[in-house]
Amino acid sequence: MHYNTLVALSSPTRVALLDLARTVIRHRLTNGFVTEPEIPSPTDPAFLQHAGSFVSLHDLQTHRLRGCVGRLDTGITLFECIKHSATSVLKDPRFLDRPVTLDELPRLLIEISVISPLRPCTATDFDLETDGIYLTIGERSGCFLPQVARETGWTRPELLTRLCLEKLNLPPTAWQDPNAQFHAFATELIGPEPFVP
Repeated sequence: MHYNTLVALSSPTRVALLDLARTVIRHRLTNGFVTEPEIPSPTDPAFLQHAGSFVSLHDLQTHRLRGCVGRLDTGITLFECIKHSATSVLKDPRFLDRPVTLDELPRLLIEISVISPLRPCTATDFDLETDGIYLTIGERSGCFLPQVARETGWTRPELLTRLCLEKLNLPPTAWQDPNAQFHAFATELIGPEPFVP
C-alpha cells in the first residue's frame, strides 16, 4: 500500500513555518489564550497540505527540554497544525510548575517536526535513524520522534521499553503484547534555531 508523502518544504517555507510558530508563541505569552493572533491565510501550497507537527523548545545553553507538544493527526492543514502545536507547547504538562515565560524566549531554541502520515509497521521493521514510532496498547498510546533514537543511541527494544514506561505508563515489556499496534512516521525537521533570530 502506498502512503502519501509530504510536499517538499522550500527554504522560504521553512523560515515562514518557524516564524508562524514564533508569532503564535509570542502572542500567547503576551496576550494570553483568549484572542487569536492575526495571521494572514497562507497561499503557499506547502502550508495547505495535511500534515501533523510537533513544536519543541529547548534551553539555548544546556539544550534541556522546555516543551515538546504536537499532533500526529493529518486531518488539518499544516498551517493550522503548527498554530495548534505552538499554542500547546506552552501547556506541556511536564512543565506546568515552571512554564515558559516571555522573558525566557531569547534563551530558547525552537524546532518544528513536520509529520508524514502514519504507516502500519511492526516492532522490528521501522528505521531507528529516520522513523518516529507511535505505539497503541488498548486505550493508551504514545510516540517518540525520530531524533529520540538518534540522540540517545537506544536500540529498538530499549526505545520501545522507554516508550511504554515514559509515554504509556505501562510495564516495560508491554510493547510485546500481541494486541500492541505500531505505526511509523517520517519527519522533516526545521531548526533548531534560536527563538530570537
